[in-house]
Amino acid sequence: MRLPCNEHPIERGFRAVLGLGLIALAVTGVTGAWAWIGVVPLLTAATGFCPLYTLIGVNTCPANTTG
Repeated sequence: MRLPCNEHPIERGFRAVLGLGLIALAVTGVTGAWAWIGVVPLLTAATGFCPLYTLIGVNTCPANTTG
């Protein structure tokens, strides 16, 4: 089962960079363990689906297609 796309490609890139940055901070010990929350934007970037967007009715995907 594929999740429907509800993120714009540029937004997905931003989320991936943010997620990787937060994870890098956690791994290097610069910040506390809370930086592991970077896994969330990284996963949403990888799937193109944000559960929060579904709850609030937002869709930034340019096409009304799945995946």
